Amino acid sequence: MRPGKKRREAEARSTQRGPKNRPASQGGRRPESRLETRPNSDAVAGRNSVVEALRAKVPAKELLIAERAEIDERMTEALRLAKNQDLVIKEVARGVLDGLTGTTMHQGIALVIKPFNYKNFDEMLAEAKSPGLLIGLDGVTDPHNLGAIVRSAAAFGADGVVIPERRNASMTGSAWKSSAGAAARLPISQVTNLVRSIEDAKKAGYFVVGLDAEGDQSLPGFTLTKESIYVIVGSEGKGLSRLTREKCDVILSIPMQTEVESLNASVATAVVLYKVAESRAQ
Repeated sequence: MRPGKKRREAEARSTQRGPKNRPASQGGRRPESRLETRPNSDAVAGRNSVVEALRAKVPAKELLIAERAEIDERMTEALRLAKNQDLVIKEVARGVLDGLTGTTMHQGIALVIKPFNYKNFDEMLAEAKSPGLLIGLDGVTDPHNLGAIVRSAAAFGADGVVIPERRNASMTGSAWKSSAGAAARLPISQVTNLVRSIEDAKKAGYFVVGLDAEGDQSLPGFTLTKESIYVIVGSEGKGLSRLTREKCDVILSIPMQTEVESLNASVATAVVLYKVAESRAQ
């Protein structure tokens, strides 16, 4: 072995161990990690998205800015809007934003959203007008579709939207923004079991209508207007689940004149709600 080789190897091993074992009190700064953030926090990331969310007045808790982030016009506007809304503004390490948003493409800014205040389903039933109109979602996983459905429900006088806790989009910042503020005016309930909500609605006198491209009744012939209606919307890919379908009183389809297989869930919901509103107005 050449002279000095043992010494060099010992120094290399010492260097590898040093930063790992060095306590924070000795000047070693521990890197930011995802473990230091809130993994379940809902955040809107990106400069354009944050500005749009602030303009829409999405209920938020705080605005986070990465250290040494470049301040451009969008960043300046976000800071101004956040200040006008009395939001807490914090400067954090970029790693904190990485962990909070789950991406490194946040452009140095994130808006942390408040947890949505869901309505109790029993209260929603009790407070609905007569005849009532509710919309339930069965596997709609796109938050933009959820927001669009909430917007249509509010526009056509529905009494509320019901979403299951699992395998369905929830009222995140993206869904709130897509609702164009309608989420602040329309009750939204999150239930553990959609089928159970259907059973409870039936006990309250609701007629349950499922939407499916292969429904046994066409929308133009649908004239049920005097009874309370609970409209169930399935996912774009799989449609209604088997259990949900079995609980529906009728499966409604929208006739198509082209080769398009089916409408987007939010578009189909808007079409049916318009039909119900038109029938009731007459």
